Amino acid sequence: MFLRQTVAPASEPISLSEAKAHLRVDISDDDTLITALITAARQFAETECTRALITQQWQLVLDAFPGPSLLGVPYGVPYSIPGHAILLDRPPVQSVESIQYQDMAGDWQTMPSTDYVAELQSAPARITPGFGKIWPITLPQIGAVKVNFTAGYGNAAAVPQGIKAWMLIRIASLYENREEVATMNRGKLEPLPYVDRLLDAYRVPML
Repeated sequence: MFLRQTVAPASEPISLSEAKAHLRVDISDDDTLITALITAARQFAETECTRALITQQWQLVLDAFPGPSLLGVPYGVPYSIPGHAILLDRPPVQSVESIQYQDMAGDWQTMPSTDYVAELQSAPARITPGFGKIWPITLPQIGAVKVNFTAGYGNAAAVPQGIKAWMLIRIASLYENREEVATMNRGKLEPLPYVDRLLDAYRVPML
């Protein structure tokens, strides 16, 4: 199993003007550098949280559909992860564009959207066959299943402020110190351990 980005976000959660205001930079000499740092901070935040921020497209590649099946949810348990569920690890997931698979003849087929259910509010999102349906039989070889989906909060205004605050701090650290150092006290370089805690509320739990 592996996940690859097929379409990168068209913009960043932090604009160049917002970053420069935070850095108190009013010249254009470092615009290219600051723009690169914005992208680096966003990619770091997405990796740390296992989330997508600005709208982007991804493809999950599997060797086969998961199994075995789990019918129903145990009594008293409001949430389950069935053994036959496909998990999408870049929440929030906006939509599932297609589920493709190689049939036993080696031809690529697209599964009808009416044959599966996508529950996109969870983190990670879950996809299972619809009631009375099963996953198709695939060719027994690697990379036989591809799930194409769109993820992200949307535009910059929809990205949580805690993530954007973390990004601004990271951008400033990279710009001002050019190393993993946040402050200086009496000649001693000290990190700020609380900074990464800003992302805690947005981290997707390991399942």
